[in-house]
This record gives sequence, structure tokens and C-alpha cells, in this order.
Amino acid sequence: MKAGTSVLIGLIETIVDRLADFIERIQAEVEGLSHSIFEIKGGVATRQRRFDILLRAIGREGEISSKVRESAHSLGRLLTFLVHAVNERKEDKPLQARIRTAARDVASLTDHATFLSGKIIFLLDATLGMINIQQNDIIKIFSVAAVVFLPPTLLASIYGMNFHHMPELNWIFGYPFALILMVLAAVLPYIYFKRKGWL
Repeated sequence: MKAGTSVLIGLIETIVDRLADFIERIQAEVEGLSHSIFEIKGGVATRQRRFDILLRAIGREGEISSKVRESAHSLGRLLTFLVHAVNERKEDKPLQARIRTAARDVASLTDHATFLSGKIIFLLDATLGMINIQQNDIIKIFSVAAVVFLPPTLLASIYGMNFHHMPELNWIFGYPFALILMVLAAVLPYIYFKRKGWL
């Protein structure tokens, strides 16, 4: 019976080692993703493509991390049972020590996998936040363009009316005056927004 228990413990130790390797690989991937998310380079289109790739990678690592946590949890339950079983059967002390060591290792790996899952969730939130910031910048450009071109459009529509009695129609400088007024109506809001720090 002792030989069978030793083989079982050897198999469990091998599984724990494999689990530790998986967690190390996930950690390395998560660190790489963390650097990529907060790295600012390239234009808007390049960053958009990079965010798409990062979202897929984060999803993949999150799924692997979830499976590792499930495996570690199941292994922890198995080892809890084994600890009680070898204590009741009065197995050798070195065998009991190996089982307790494996149980501690699995508990430590479970904690580490939980930490990595939290970090992956943080990276997902950070990526979505960066995408929102990028989209807000685009919307801000359209809003500013609309506000800048609204006063000149209003002036153009006023001077485009076909009323017979308009004072500027007979004025020699009427056309240049209208153009200058439109340019000023576009430039002044832009300068105002710039000074307020809205651009």
C-alpha cells in the first residue's frame, strides 16, 4: 500500500510542478500585456489595432488563468482528503510530510493564480479605459469642428438670403466683409476653447 501511496504522491507532485510552470507562463504573459497596454506609440489606427489584439490576448490569458485556478482548487481538495487519509492509516512520516508540502504548494499556487486573475481583470479594465479615452478624443474633435463651423454657417445663411433690401448688397466691401466675419466667427471660438484648455 505504501508503494501505491508513494506513486500517487509522485504523480501529484508532478502535476503541481506542471501547474507552477503554467502559472509562471501566465505571469510572464500578463507582464508583457501590462507593458503593451500602457505603451504609447503609433497613430490612432495603429493603437486601435493594438487594442484589438490586446483584448483577445487578455481574454485568452483570463480563460487559462480560470482553468488553472479550477485545477488548483480541485487538487487542493484532493490533497486535503489525502492528508486525513494518511493520518488515519498511520503512513510513514516522510510520506505525510510530502503530502503536506504538496498541499501547501497548491494553496500557494491557488493564491498566486487568484492574484493573476485580479491583475488580468485590471488590465482588461485599463484597456477598455484606453479605448474609451481614444473614442472620446475623436468625439471631441467632431464636437469642436461642429462648434467652430456653426457661426460661419449662420453668417453664410444670413447673407445667402435673397431679400431685396439688405444693406451689404450694395456695399463695395460687402463680400470681403462677410468673408472676414465668417473667418473671425470660426477663429474666435477656437482661440477661446484653446485658452480654456478644452482642446
